[in-house]
Amino acid sequence: MTEMLPPGSVIGILGGGQLGRMLSVAAARLGYRTHVYEPAANPPAAHVAERVVTAPYEDAAALRAFAEGVDVITYEFENVPTAALDLLESLRPIRPNRRALAVSQDRMLEKDFLSGIGLTTAPYAAVTTLTELEAALARIGTPAILKTTRLGYDGKGQVRIADVSAAEGALAAMQGAASVLEGFVTFTREVSVIAARGLSGEVAAYDPGENVHVDGILSTTTVPATLTPGQRTDAVLLAARILNALDYVGVMGVELFVTPAGLVVNEIAPRVHNSGHWTQNGCAVDQFEQHIRAIAGWPLGDGSRHADVVMENLIGDDVARVPQIAREPNAAIHLYGKAEARPGRKMGHVNRVRQPA
Repeated sequence: MTEMLPPGSVIGILGGGQLGRMLSVAAARLGYRTHVYEPAANPPAAHVAERVVTAPYEDAAALRAFAEGVDVITYEFENVPTAALDLLESLRPIRPNRRALAVSQDRMLEKDFLSGIGLTTAPYAAVTTLTELEAALARIGTPAILKTTRLGYDGKGQVRIADVSAAEGALAAMQGAASVLEGFVTFTREVSVIAARGLSGEVAAYDPGENVHVDGILSTTTVPATLTPGQRTDAVLLAARILNALDYVGVMGVELFVTPAGLVVNEIAPRVHNSGHWTQNGCAVDQFEQHIRAIAGWPLGDGSRHADVVMENLIGDDVARVPQIAREPNAAIHLYGKAEARPGRKMGHVNRVRQPA
């Protein structure tokens, strides 16, 4: 049995966005305090965390002081610089571990890792020159997507290639960044599994959710997803295989394509995930509490779903609909405290709940 972090302990969170905000709320419910490290001023998590350190990740003194004031460190986004992690890890445990971060930070490493444990991904190839890109297109075919290997999210850092004539322009758009070419996958739907692994090695997974993206950004997640019992089981077992292979501790999001030939892994996210927000109103223990439980050495919640949920992201001007949504029965609104609504900016989400038929 693992030792639970005592009540009143401090959990350090790298990143102060909405995920850090919701992790802080969950930690407080379990009797913990949170300190957030965030380079930007007045982040969403600042409204609910006990303390916020506003400093760049290159500030070694600030990082050291932050680490010395917490008991364990976690993160709400993947792209924390390696040098900062080296310093922090020398002072306090980081959960999930560094291997999970390294794999998820680089699309080539991620694809190689997933393929290496026997999972199916889209066909892919590393690309740095036009010659390599043209060779990869000849092998993989078009349409395809050229992506930077690092720092891309919500549709950023990627260009669709409809035919070979677009190769040179697509490579120029990468601006010299290391890239990976991915073949298109013909899929019937996209789903994601939110799963957790504890310090003791126990694994718990939530029901797969069915995702719809608009302009590269998640729009809705619907639970239950339209899956056969076999597909549902395969999705959960696949997620568990990834968690165990990484000796992971915490919550992970695993995005999957459902195809006639089986499930294809799109990507993994070593953190709480946008497509898991439905758990806040569909489960007794949501993904944020589950993550805190895992990194603090608690037993995991079982993730059982007590309601059907449609989660809708409120993006940009969608937030203006909040007064109208507030009148809907069974609509649970979660706002992130962001002052300015901009196109593509996630301002909050709403979980529309109904009892299973």
